[in-house]
Amino acid sequence: MLAARLLTGLRRLLACAAVAALAGCEAPPPPPEPRYGDAPAPTAVKVMRFAVHPLHNPQRLAKAYQPLLDYLNWQVPGVMLELEASRDYAHYEEKIRRRGPEFLLPNPWQSLEAMKLGYRVIAMAGEPADFRGIFIVRRDSAVRQPADLRGKAVSYPSPTALAACIMPQWFLHRQGVDVMGEIDNRYVGSQESSIMNVYLGQTAAGATWPPPWRAFQKDHPAEAAALRVAWETPPLVNNSVMVRDDVPPAVADAVRKA
Repeated sequence: MLAARLLTGLRRLLACAAVAALAGCEAPPPPPEPRYGDAPAPTAVKVMRFAVHPLHNPQRLAKAYQPLLDYLNWQVPGVMLELEASRDYAHYEEKIRRRGPEFLLPNPWQSLEAMKLGYRVIAMAGEPADFRGIFIVRRDSAVRQPADLRGKAVSYPSPTALAACIMPQWFLHRQGVDVMGEIDNRYVGSQESSIMNVYLGQTAAGATWPPPWRAFQKDHPAEAAALRVAWETPPLVNNSVMVRDDVPPAVADAVRKA
């Protein structure tokens, strides 16, 4: 059952490749940091929300993505794109189900769900080679091969995190581990929490993907020094940029071309 579910999901994702990459450019002075919420703030300016899935905490999300929105706001006339953070994957996916944000930057699995609700892909985000799962373990851990995880706890940010959950679970399955029967799977809400659970000894391994791991190494060097990457999965198509179907075509096209 697990093999069929994961293989079907992965095959579907191969059809979800994006059509273009967003360009980078030197940005004007940064606006305020992203906010939480499900409704736009009242304003006389036409505001459209750009919701990024929670691969980082809100402060790091702003540092990573606000320059992109600054550039888009500089290039796209008539609208103001506002970066919106979510506290966890469940909150972000609820926004998609409600068709709240005009623009999304979801993971591939979330992209498939958003397509069912009237969103469409207009660009690709990030490096394709970066979209792979990695397993983090403590350096003093006795875990040396996937089979060593039998009977132990493994942390993930969310059951719908493709690179940081579905792909790692598929990897373990291919290594002969009964993911649903032999492992205590713990979904802890965020990429950083998945890593910290390993550092604190609450799980034997934590699944994440390269960008959050690099951020963790930069922000928490002492803790990261006690950890290591045990294994990684093959890469897959990266995140997409999506637009809601009621956004004026001229605006969507301007964002795509920027």
